[in-house]
Amino acid sequence: MIDKLFLIEGDSNNPHRNLALEAVLLKRLQPGECYLYLWQNKHTVVIGRNQNALAECHVQQLEQDGGYLARRLSGGGAVYHDLGNLNFTMIMNTEDFDADRQTGVILKAVQLQGLRAEKNGRNDLTVEGKKFSGHAYYHHAGRSYHHGTLMMKVDMGQLPKYLNVSPLKLKAKGVQSVQSRVCNLCDFNPRISVADMKDSLREAFCQVYGLPVRELELTEADKAFWQSEEERMSAPEWLYGEVKVLDFSKEMRFGWGTVRMDYTLSPDKQSVQELELWTDGLEAEFLQEVPGLLQGCPMNREAILARLSMSDEASPRLADDIAAMLLPA
Repeated sequence: MIDKLFLIEGDSNNPHRNLALEAVLLKRLQPGECYLYLWQNKHTVVIGRNQNALAECHVQQLEQDGGYLARRLSGGGAVYHDLGNLNFTMIMNTEDFDADRQTGVILKAVQLQGLRAEKNGRNDLTVEGKKFSGHAYYHHAGRSYHHGTLMMKVDMGQLPKYLNVSPLKLKAKGVQSVQSRVCNLCDFNPRISVADMKDSLREAFCQVYGLPVRELELTEADKAFWQSEEERMSAPEWLYGEVKVLDFSKEMRFGWGTVRMDYTLSPDKQSVQELELWTDGLEAEFLQEVPGLLQGCPMNREAILARLSMSDEASPRLADDIAAMLLPA
C-alpha cells in the first residue's frame, strides 16, 4: 500500500540523463513509496524499447540539427520532445500499480488548468478528440513505472521532419498525418505554462493519493548509478542495436501495436533460423524475448505458441497474432 509520496524534478534537458534517472528511481524505490518525476528533453526523438531507430526517426536530419536520439525502457511508439513538452513518470511497486489511478493524476492536473480531458484508446489522453498525452509502462522485478508526455506548446512543424510514422498506424487511426491527431494544451488554454502544469501535477498527486508530497534527495550511490546508466543509454549499442538483413520481411497492424518481423528460415523452410521483431507494442518485456524464443522453432502454430508461452511475461493474445503473422497465409 502506498503511504509515502515523493516529487523529483529533472536537472537537465538531456534525454539520456533524464531517462537514466528513471532507472535510478526504480532501483532505489522502497515499499510503500510512490515517486512523481517531472522532466523535459530538448530537441529529442525518443523511441520505444523494441523499435528500429532508423525506421522510426530521420536520424541523420535530427543529428545535423543538433538533436538527440534516445531509447526508453518501455514499449510504445516514437515521440518528439522539445521544451514545449513536459514529461512525467510515476514509479511504484508493481503491487501498487494502478494505471487508472495514475492516469487520474494527469486528468486531474489538466482539469485544474480548466480543461476537460479524457482517456482515449490504449494509452492516449485527448482534449476534444485530439491527443496531447501518450503513455507507456514498464514492469521489472516487482517494480513499475508509468510515464508519458504532456504537450503544452510543442513545435508541431518538427514532427514530420524527424518522425517516420508507419502508414499502417496512420490508417488505423484514420488520419493522414501525425500532426492531424495531436494538439497542444495551449490551443485550448493560451495562458497555460510548464510551471503551472508542474504545480497542478503536484496538487493532483496529493489529491488522488490523499497524502502529502515530500522532495526526494539522492544518495551518493544513487548519483554513481545515475552516471553509469546515462553512459549506457547514450551508447550506440543501446540506441541502434544490431539491424540485420534477413530473407523475409512482414509488417502488420494489430490492436496492440504495429509489428515488423524480419526473418530467415532453415534451408528446408521448416523452422525459423533467425528472427528480428520491431514494434511499438506496450508489452515491452515479452516482445523483446520473442526473437530468442523463436530461434530454431518449427514453422507450425502449436510449436510457436509453446515457445512463446515459455516467457514469464507471455501474452496469449500477442502470441496468437505473432504466430498468425509468421506462418504462411
